[in-house]
Amino acid sequence: MNTLAAPHAELPSAPAAQRPKLDAKPGPLTLITFVGLLAAGLLFTAWSLVGDVTASGAPVTTWVPYILLGVALLIALGFEFVNGFHDTANAVATVIYTHSLPPNFAVVWSGVFNFLGVMVSSGAVAFGIIALLPVELILQVGSGAGFAMVFALLIAAIIWNLGTWWLGLPASSSHTLIGSIIGVGVANALMHGRDGTSGVDWAQATKVGYSLLLSPMVGFGCAALLLLALRAFVKNRALYEEPKGSEPPPWWIRGLLILTCTGVSFAHGSNDGQKGMGLIMLILVGTVPMAYALNRAMPANETVKFVAVAEMAQNALNRSVPTSLPAMEPAAARDTLSTYVRTREFAPSVVPALAATAGSIGQQVRQHGSLAGVPADAVANVRNDMYLASEAIRHLDKSGAAKFDEETKLRVNTFRQELDSATRFIPLWVKVAVAIALGLGTMIGWKRIVVTVGEKIGKTHLSYAQGASAEVVAMVTIGAADMYGLPVSTTHVLSSGVAGTMTASGSGLQLSTLRNLALAWVLTLPVAMLLSGSLYWLFTRIF
Repeated sequence: MNTLAAPHAELPSAPAAQRPKLDAKPGPLTLITFVGLLAAGLLFTAWSLVGDVTASGAPVTTWVPYILLGVALLIALGFEFVNGFHDTANAVATVIYTHSLPPNFAVVWSGVFNFLGVMVSSGAVAFGIIALLPVELILQVGSGAGFAMVFALLIAAIIWNLGTWWLGLPASSSHTLIGSIIGVGVANALMHGRDGTSGVDWAQATKVGYSLLLSPMVGFGCAALLLLALRAFVKNRALYEEPKGSEPPPWWIRGLLILTCTGVSFAHGSNDGQKGMGLIMLILVGTVPMAYALNRAMPANETVKFVAVAEMAQNALNRSVPTSLPAMEPAAARDTLSTYVRTREFAPSVVPALAATAGSIGQQVRQHGSLAGVPADAVANVRNDMYLASEAIRHLDKSGAAKFDEETKLRVNTFRQELDSATRFIPLWVKVAVAIALGLGTMIGWKRIVVTVGEKIGKTHLSYAQGASAEVVAMVTIGAADMYGLPVSTTHVLSSGVAGTMTASGSGLQLSTLRNLALAWVLTLPVAMLLSGSLYWLFTRIF
């Protein structure tokens, strides 16, 4: 018997890449851990909130603000929960479709590093988001209009996120939230008889818009270039082939993919988690200002420094004021700064108003001995004065409208740093609550977006090199944006990175999916604006 194969006989083909098993149910231990962490997060939030309010000595005259506070916190944490399973599915798609990690383990792993990313975040993105809101609503955030603003923008963002998730479209939670904020600003301006464009800080919105517009281009181009560079310098063929069957990749490739998945998850937590933190701080300042409007943890020696810096800034500003301009009373100064921050139209009265406000702030803090000593009936006004002064200095610095000498610039900018340290702080429990919401959200509902990224962008199965290139670019881009306080979209960066690697390798793109992704990208801003503006109008009739 001839045991040699005939010359024309076909050799056994290598097994094709198998679709990962995405329908495996989590075990009972996972479910118990999930429910336990959720309950622990809610209890820790409630316990910390009650403790802070009690320690502040804030009088309780009615329970209505606290009920609204509870509802607003649940909605804000709900936004972060939805953000978790909507956006972070992008981070795990590559390790799942290259069989580097089992699906359920991958989402738990990603959730843990989302949690850690939130915990070490700087807070710069959080307050960058707040700067987009209408100044008059920030100053009156505890009013009915303030609650209407918070509820409208968060509920609009959740509705659009859930809708795009249901359709399996990797739309951007960052993009959605920015649209919701702009919608509230435009609606608020129109409702007060002003031009709709006056309700938004367009300079800040443009800065954020550029980051959201450029990040997909960076993702596409850099991921494509990185894949081409790998092809030129790393000649291992296994790196550029699709997985064989359901076997995991070689250990070094697997390690690289897990490392990049970890980095993207961590960067996503550090950037996206801050958006919820900023809105939660806005809610807390409005409902319990005695506990959260000012940084009560500022030590006594820092308070002395704060007062000295305020006085030096006042003196430096007064030297810049023409003698023909009279000194301003605090109330008139507040109105002048509020108008300037809202309109960006510089007038000669802005500098004396800033000087008067700096002096008033320093005098009140010195009078009460510390920020914690400011009485309940004065906290909101002191905090608003600090916010207006900080924003006015920021706009003056950017526009160069006030011609300060170098010493005055130094004094004024130092004063702004002190103002920000007194008002722009995030308590530990807020970080923990957002981190748990985002981390646990990662573990729910991830399948729809994972399938789109893993199967529907390119015409071929994702290779190891493609997955690693897209993840590396996403990790670096989001991390850099976090350092500069810019909100970018994990979804846009990573999905465009996958598309870039498919193009660079000649695999081809599924145009129907790209058309849907582009449509979602184009519609997100106007739909979120329309939803939030309409909800804001409705809620102002209720509150």
